[in-house]
Amino acid sequence: MRILRNHHAKFLLIGMALLFGFLIAGCAAEEQSQEVAVQPGERTLVLGAYSVARDAMNEIIPAFQKKWKEETGETIRFQESYEASGTQARAITGGFEADVTLLAMEGDVDKLVRSGLVPKEWKNQAYGGMVTRSIVVLGTREGNPKGIRDFDDLTKPGVKVLYPNPKTSGGAQWDINAIYGAGLKQSEAKGQRDPAAAKAFLEAVHRNVESLDKSGRASMAAFEYGVGDVIVTYENELLARIAQGVPYDIVVPEHTMLIENPAVVVEKYAQEHGTSDVAEAFVQYLYSPDAQRIFVKHGFRPVEETVYAETKDAFPNPPGLFDIEYLGGWDTVRETLYSKRGIWYQVLAGL
Repeated sequence: MRILRNHHAKFLLIGMALLFGFLIAGCAAEEQSQEVAVQPGERTLVLGAYSVARDAMNEIIPAFQKKWKEETGETIRFQESYEASGTQARAITGGFEADVTLLAMEGDVDKLVRSGLVPKEWKNQAYGGMVTRSIVVLGTREGNPKGIRDFDDLTKPGVKVLYPNPKTSGGAQWDINAIYGAGLKQSEAKGQRDPAAAKAFLEAVHRNVESLDKSGRASMAAFEYGVGDVIVTYENELLARIAQGVPYDIVVPEHTMLIENPAVVVEKYAQEHGTSDVAEAFVQYLYSPDAQRIFVKHGFRPVEETVYAETKDAFPNPPGLFDIEYLGGWDTVRETLYSKRGIWYQVLAGL
């Protein structure tokens, strides 16, 4: 476990919005920019992304537009939508015609694959299709008044916990996976990997949950407004707020989860819109050192090798860090945790 004080944050942000406007674009409550008329010599690229990516995109998109204009002479407009990852994936499968999507987890991309919008070989690209990484951490009020040191402390009486709803939020699934995985790690330390003990640990944490918000960003906003004592969230979310001067502490649990976030071209819609070339170029740009450094500014861990080498000492590496394969991979996780008879729904039902 490691605690990072807010004055140790090494990242600078241009800005972060705390008020949310929601417009409907193919799904209810979807936040979207105003469409612009396409002029000769320009095209529009439709981006559907998970909410946490918005602030980094505010810098990456203009940089890409400038680069494309210099190289081709063509103006690229962006129509943007930001929502909880699961909600965004459902919107795209339901008819929101995004050319490119950034989602919180590969399971949400798999929904697009099953709908015939993205080829099943989408991971056959750089870094397995992942453009950013993070880890699951705990955020506390300044000075850590509840004395939070690890996931165990979230089970204590009187500790009010926040994480979002896994039905709508990919971030919530990472959070719950991390807690469940930490329970497995604890049982292994006692001599045997025990799913029943891990489920009991998740139940004990969930009993202290104050609310289940729609997205990771909504959960962070609730915490910002004073709800709860501790938030289970992405490391990058807290680093971003701390870099803006918000007085939080970050607690890194001994056993926690590596997060990986994918980006893909939604081939069916891009082909229909005649934007396949620019959509592919935009996704490839997300792997570039320039874009990766912008992601780092916003608290994400990079995937590109040179930027990783530049920044690796800025990010803690907890001794018990595990990835999705520790839990058997996404197919197993979806079945064992999030199916209709899965562990998460048993926890909700008190079974």
